[in-house]
Amino acid sequence: MASTINFLRLLADPTRLRLLLLLEEEELSVAELQDVLGMGQSRISSHLAQLKRAGVVEDRRAGKNVYYGLTNGRKLDPQHAKVSELTRELAREMPETQRDRIALKIVLRKRQDKAREYFDQLAGRFGRSYCPGRSWQALAHTMIALLPPLTVADLGAGEGTLSQLLAKKARQVIAVDNAPKMVEFGAQLAKRHGFKNLEYRLGDIEDPPIEKNSVDLAFLSQALHHAIHPERAIVAAYRILKKGGRLIVLDLLSHRFEKARELYADHWLGFSEVQLHQWLEKAGFTHLEVSVVSREKETPHFQTVFASGVK
Repeated sequence: MASTINFLRLLADPTRLRLLLLLEEEELSVAELQDVLGMGQSRISSHLAQLKRAGVVEDRRAGKNVYYGLTNGRKLDPQHAKVSELTRELAREMPETQRDRIALKIVLRKRQDKAREYFDQLAGRFGRSYCPGRSWQALAHTMIALLPPLTVADLGAGEGTLSQLLAKKARQVIAVDNAPKMVEFGAQLAKRHGFKNLEYRLGDIEDPPIEKNSVDLAFLSQALHHAIHPERAIVAAYRILKKGGRLIVLDLLSHRFEKARELYADHWLGFSEVQLHQWLEKAGFTHLEVSVVSREKETPHFQTVFASGVK
């Protein structure tokens, strides 16, 4: 068992401090710690080895996985409460602590979500064989038909494909885009198709031309990575939503395909699950859901992340 002095020496390293704070909450594998901390396996394993030699953490094998947690003896140590209080005090000085807390929630939700594993396997087979009438477009029409008549904002709508789908069922759809030609084209298309409940407005998603507390449902569908300040767009969505209204974000998961800036005018190379969770939480949203929902088969294998919150 490490003495208090030796234990404090271990805490002098910020990474080991972050590890201990996480392992106080839950047993975690090295892979899960990589997801939370955003560090390489060798670095994390090295710090875990030091903590294990000091008797602070122990490992447990479960099938092919090895989980690390605080030693049982340490949890019963009467000095542990004082040391634990000190670690939390030190943690308040680290900006990474809040991020780690959110990342841990996401990792644990992934572990618990058995259906996610099933759908990951299913996704690998979907589309490999022909099935008459099966398409994502057909599924989209089906799901939108189930929506109640709501006032919907499609923020960063482009020409408004999603807006027009929503207009078939919604009470009102407000499509916002900052490109005049997109707005003009979308408005003409809506008029041609007879959508009297679909209105196109020229504006920025960071400050949409929509009244406060007037919208039931807001979408940011593949629009956030074009924003200069994406967190402001999320705050703006919160502002226009009614109490109990929901924001849905569909965007790219963080990637390294730099050509996207030139090819698609992307300002951001996607976002991490943690980033989106933090922005939604900071804006005031509750009942948060953030998860990766698809991965393209072709290079550069873009992944789509879904995020949702309620005002």
